[in-house]
Amino acid sequence: MILLLSAGALSGCAADYLNHYDSVTLAAGDTQKFNSMLQTVDPLNPNARNTKIEGDGARAAAVAQAYKYPPPPPPPPAITVNVGGSGVTP
Repeated sequence: MILLLSAGALSGCAADYLNHYDSVTLAAGDTQKFNSMLQTVDPLNPNARNTKIEGDGARAAAVAQAYKYPPPPPPPPAITVNVGGSGVTP
């Protein structure tokens, strides 16, 4: 019984120790960037509010069709094989 109570008491100390250890984490080093973004009035890009996206629907449809059905590859070049002499006599 005493052993169980002492183990329970020690495990509580270990949990507290693990919550307050000093080490380098994946978020270390982002403090300056975080603080500058926190104090920025409007951190978004001004172009993010542009709702008028310029584009042509027909051109976009043609690009989608070309992506869906790509053109066939060109045929391989013709290879000419000459068999026999070159016509020059020694």
